[in-house]
Amino acid sequence: MSDLEPQRYTVTRADLVAYAAASGDHNPIHQDDDVARSVGLPGVIAHGMYTMALAARAVATWFPGAEVVSIGCKFTSPVVVPAEGGVDVEVAGTATEADGLTTVKLAVTSGGQKVLGMPQAVVRG
Repeated sequence: MSDLEPQRYTVTRADLVAYAAASGDHNPIHQDDDVARSVGLPGVIAHGMYTMALAARAVATWFPGAEVVSIGCKFTSPVVVPAEGGVDVEVAGTATEADGLTTVKLAVTSGGQKVLGMPQAVVRG
């Protein structure tokens, strides 16, 4: 088992706008503080799939050119994105190799809080 160098990504509201355009997910909880608060959220939150994509980006950084066999997680806590500046998401991981595959157990946090549950990727190559 080996520890991987943690990767840090700053998420801004502009990132959420770009992700909404690319994904087609224009849910206003990702754009409008009033709407987000009206449904019980602390403010605008990042798309869960965007947060998972940051985990995938870390895996690609650690294993450039590798085939991603699987990647998955549970969405446990939102990443709240302020109107000004941004918020950091940190992806840490440990890798274990067996039978030609590398299993990467991930820890994805923002502000010291775990935001993805049971995140894991399996890569080949």
